[in-house]
Amino acid sequence: MTILIKSRHRTRRAVLRGILGGASVSVGLPFLDAALNDGGTALASGAPLPVRFGTWFWGLGHTPGRGFKPLEGTDYRFTDECAALEPFRQNYINYFRAFNAPLDGAASLVHFTGWVAAKSGAIPSGFGRIPSPTLDTIIAESIGNSTRFRSIEMSCTGLAKDSYSYGRAGSHNAGEVSPLQLYMRLFGPEFRDPNASAFKPDPRIVLRQSVLSAVTEQRQALIRDAGTSDKERLDQYFTSVRDLENQLQVLSSVPPPLKACVRPKAPGEGAPTLQVEDVTAAHDVFSRLIAMAVACDQTRVFNLLYSQAASELRAKGTTFTHHILSHEEPLDIDVGYQVETAWFNERSFMALAGMLKHFTAIREGDGTLLDNVLILAQTDTSDAKTHSVIGIPSMTIGRAGGRIKAGQAISGNAGPISRIGLTAMRVMGVPIAEWGVRSLRTDQPITEVMV
Repeated sequence: MTILIKSRHRTRRAVLRGILGGASVSVGLPFLDAALNDGGTALASGAPLPVRFGTWFWGLGHTPGRGFKPLEGTDYRFTDECAALEPFRQNYINYFRAFNAPLDGAASLVHFTGWVAAKSGAIPSGFGRIPSPTLDTIIAESIGNSTRFRSIEMSCTGLAKDSYSYGRAGSHNAGEVSPLQLYMRLFGPEFRDPNASAFKPDPRIVLRQSVLSAVTEQRQALIRDAGTSDKERLDQYFTSVRDLENQLQVLSSVPPPLKACVRPKAPGEGAPTLQVEDVTAAHDVFSRLIAMAVACDQTRVFNLLYSQAASELRAKGTTFTHHILSHEEPLDIDVGYQVETAWFNERSFMALAGMLKHFTAIREGDGTLLDNVLILAQTDTSDAKTHSVIGIPSMTIGRAGGRIKAGQAISGNAGPISRIGLTAMRVMGVPIAEWGVRSLRTDQPITEVMV
């Protein structure tokens, strides 16, 4: 055992690479749910259709007063730069305003503190320091273990670091930046059509499963003899091993048919840039792919980033970025706002509306895919010009299998933004009583939107 531990420590990356290379290359597509019942309202077993979770991120919030208009009670409508979302508002979208990120005496780190607080329930002590796991990884631990991929991360900026998904001990889930590469992961040679007439398991799976089992059997001994920091590293390592075991286990089972699953055509490959036109095109392809990946039950958790915090997007043929314009562009005296900055914001929500069209275009059960999904849309600031973390806007999109009511605007009355994250986790069935740290700690979900 001593020799094994020493070898594991010395070649840990090589072993992990070998296992991943030896297993995930030929991991096919699992479908764990039975076919739908005759009425199309549930699985044949009587269980409800699976509910999936996603996040969507855009940078720099709104132009103040140009996206949302409150009406009587909780009624509202989208205006101006968010007008593209109006067709989805009543049936699918809840808008959250006046939720804050209390700093507890810490400095506000521009374009960082806001999204970290919203996603992790904690205020960071410095740039690059993620104090707690992001809520998507908590949800993935609860619902993502029975699919081929626990979660899928995508970045439309061409930068893998632009993924705001972090697990335990600050481990980063890098974003996929190439739609073509994502297509190959999802629907390439290893894809197995759940609607095919014949199913033949890969005979190599048995060998790989036994190799992984051999590693698993020594898990407790390794952890027992490890120090505190190594325990965390080993926990991350063995979590990945368990994920692979789950993949192999479901892969060896006959996949039941999924009527909504259709293998899409491969996208073209373009060089990623930060031009709005290219980012929007990449976003559209990512949206199509992830919608079908969810329909095919390859994953039940995804994270799609349109633009990063402190958005570096620029229009074709220009040099000023969205971020620079948000600070330096003067107000247009005729309309009272920054016209070019607002143009970028409008493109963000046009892209989101395009994504929702892809989800509603896929029929599932007696509704659409968006009826069985909950998407949490978040940003880094309420007013980019002032870097404010007061009143950071957020949205929930989708019906989560009937677990959430839509069409409402909810005011947080200056309460912690962590209430939104707790609500999302509760809706997704995570058994969590409270969430957050210090002033962000809360045990109060937003019950107005919960069924």
